[in-house]
Amino acid sequence: MWRMQPAQDQPLALTTVRPLCPTNGKEEEVNADLLEEEAEFNWEEYMEETGAAAAAPHTAFKHVELSLQSSFQPGMKLEVANRSSPDSYWVASIITTCGQLLLLRFSGYGDDRKADFWCDVMTAELHPVGWCALNNKNLMPPEDHPYLRKAIKEKYSDWTEFLVQDLTGSRTAPANLLEGPLRGKNTVDLILEDSVLELQDLSDPFLYWPARVIQNVGGRLRLRYAGLTDEHRAQDAWIFYLDVRLRPQGWALENRLALQPPTALRPLKSAPDWQKALEDAQLDGQKNPLPLEVFKDHVDLPRHSFRTGMKLEMVSRWEQLQICPVSVTKVYNDVYFQVTLDDASVDATPRRVVCHANTPGILPVQWCLKNGVGLERPRGFEGQDFDWADYLKQSGTEAAPESCFPDTWQNRGFAKDMWLEAVNPHRPAEVCVAQITQVRGRLLWLRLEGVLKQLSECLVDVESMDLFPVGWCEANAYPLTAPIKAVCSANGRYTCSRIFVNHRCFSGPYLNKGRIAELPQAVGPGKCTLVLKELLSMLINAAYKPGRVLKELQELQDQSWECQEETLKAKYKGKTYRSTLQIIRLADQIPDFCRKVCLKLQCCPNLFGPVLVTDKCPENCSLQTKTKYTYYYGKKRKLSKPAAGDETAEGDVAKPARRRKKRKAIFVQKKRRSTAVDYTPAGSPQDSDEEEDEDMALQSGSEGTSSEPREDHTDASSVEVASSRPRRAASLRRANSTGHPRAVQEAPEGRRRTTRSVSAYSQGSQYQPPKDQDMQVEEEGQLVLDRNPLEWSVDEVVHFINSTDCASLANIFQEQDIDGQALLLLTLPTVQECMDLKLGPAIKLCHQIERVKVAFYRQFAN
Repeated sequence: MWRMQPAQDQPLALTTVRPLCPTNGKEEEVNADLLEEEAEFNWEEYMEETGAAAAAPHTAFKHVELSLQSSFQPGMKLEVANRSSPDSYWVASIITTCGQLLLLRFSGYGDDRKADFWCDVMTAELHPVGWCALNNKNLMPPEDHPYLRKAIKEKYSDWTEFLVQDLTGSRTAPANLLEGPLRGKNTVDLILEDSVLELQDLSDPFLYWPARVIQNVGGRLRLRYAGLTDEHRAQDAWIFYLDVRLRPQGWALENRLALQPPTALRPLKSAPDWQKALEDAQLDGQKNPLPLEVFKDHVDLPRHSFRTGMKLEMVSRWEQLQICPVSVTKVYNDVYFQVTLDDASVDATPRRVVCHANTPGILPVQWCLKNGVGLERPRGFEGQDFDWADYLKQSGTEAAPESCFPDTWQNRGFAKDMWLEAVNPHRPAEVCVAQITQVRGRLLWLRLEGVLKQLSECLVDVESMDLFPVGWCEANAYPLTAPIKAVCSANGRYTCSRIFVNHRCFSGPYLNKGRIAELPQAVGPGKCTLVLKELLSMLINAAYKPGRVLKELQELQDQSWECQEETLKAKYKGKTYRSTLQIIRLADQIPDFCRKVCLKLQCCPNLFGPVLVTDKCPENCSLQTKTKYTYYYGKKRKLSKPAAGDETAEGDVAKPARRRKKRKAIFVQKKRRSTAVDYTPAGSPQDSDEEEDEDMALQSGSEGTSSEPREDHTDASSVEVASSRPRRAASLRRANSTGHPRAVQEAPEGRRRTTRSVSAYSQGSQYQPPKDQDMQVEEEGQLVLDRNPLEWSVDEVVHFINSTDCASLANIFQEQDIDGQALLLLTLPTVQECMDLKLGPAIKLCHQIERVKVAFYRQFAN
């Protein structure tokens, strides 16, 4: 691969911040801004880390889509060897292509596609039409296609008569694509290095000169004019192969056009040297002619209707981000015309451009006004405000009518904030990461990443062939100029010093103390948002359930903070969760931000922050009861014990705090008696602390009656828990033991259900079936179904959930398309993880799901 070495062609260095990894040495510090190294740019990672908007759709890049098409076209005919008789062949038509695969249909089948077949160009025996005649081979329909033979025989006396009729006026597949070194290549791959083309002069549309292909990057060609050498590489042109300025060798002479070196380059060589270069190029082109299939997608330019003197607007070719008034100063023919920049100044130097009807960047008069874009006033224009009506009147000219400007650019799909790859107009060899900052009609405003600030913005037409989709450079093994992470100093409003992680402080119910101990002692110095983003990422990954911590941090906001949005992600059990967080930008707000994050995570306020705790925490967090932090530390909120008589009857609503307090006591008692399930989070460094932390987490779930499963995947439905309705549970047990089929059957998950789990989940809320279904509920609260829940649709599941006391969760089932089969597979761990529910609502929902499961096992499982 050619490597860009000269200064004018060398892309800027690709740099990125090195990812931070947890360390087990507390003396180590992580510098979030200053550790930079060269690395390969990865679009997917970049868009994930920055929370970038979507990439521009591939279909928006018409020239790239065309470049990916096969050289074979639907309708082309070729001769294919018959499988049943290797010495005979038959004619087939190309139906469609997929890379080097062709979908073929034997001639005679017409529009009947029942016998279509695929073949690989590289391995199948395929030949151009006429090959059999030249090589004395038989042309006859395959013997294993009796239908085809019969259909042809019914209409024609012999195969020859049919073939004459079928092949008249048809196109044959090119011989060089079926055999030889170009066999099976796509159109772009046919353009080899040293191939010769003819390139139109920029200043005169009737002048052409040969140019050699130095490099082919996915159809973007680096061309060197014939006669120039490597020392003239600065004069190389980068042009996409579909550009109308490119023509096959011999095209200029065939169209009676002149072959002359480019006007700007003529002083570099003497006339005899240029003539010798022309002859050498023509000879090389004849030895290795470029296949004409390369130009199959070139479009003929439409006729224009511009007249000399007409005014229009045009994106400036000379100044950055400017749209200027221009005038038609010459009409070459019905295809080409010339426009000149309006300039009335005394020292004006004419600036001219050769155009055609499809030239990108030419716009009708008042386009800028209609699209809310500033129009550059002509130099030398007298007057404070530029007005087209006055300007046309003073100059005695007319505006080019709207009909002169085709609208083929529409429906391209570009939108603000989309990402793409774009050529740097100041260095054509360089392709940069780019973002669309504005879209107006057919114009895009781009910000190029990784280039100097003053050159980072450009204005392009949607028809430009210097725009490419995300991943184009990688797919073509070409260097992409990536964003540069600026190195900032350790002072200023937006930079901070180190933020410390004080490992000895209380870590709270969310964070794993063992993982906290592995984190580096400090992060920074650097830009505030970058340092805090790295710190929060480490904390999220040090959590028992990273997704839960991510959700808690998402809710953290303060109107007094000056923030910017950053996207953070958490990985848990093979799944990735993302969320947009508000992260402060100012250094003086860091102490408040860190403290409130600690409060949100119910840990010691000094666990992390700008203050290093060397020995003893000022909060004495190691001696404090952990409930001090769990119960909203710092707000002096206390939860009193329920007074006598506060216990509510069935159906009444209890105060949340008191209800949670009572249920905690029930849980602790059950937990001490049971040894069947380990509720301690895996990897917990403090078993005693974590038991208490688990109790705290339980109280935050308003309806919790058992511990939240962590890493053990235990199905909570198999754990004996105290039912809030003992009478209903007892009657249910009696019903099960006096005549109803046993409810203990094999579950879809392969676990055994017990009658105790049935009693815990059969809460008696009644399911009112749709009117068109017969479904009844027994008096004892046991669900009886007339329709197998395996056959329930999503709407039927939603209807059932709406009929229970979990109706507020019905929309989740609708959004996640949970039908009856999926409903029966739900367990407490999957409900919590997939639906992101707290423990209380999750158990409450599982009660209702279990009722359906019991009815299914009892009625339909056999």
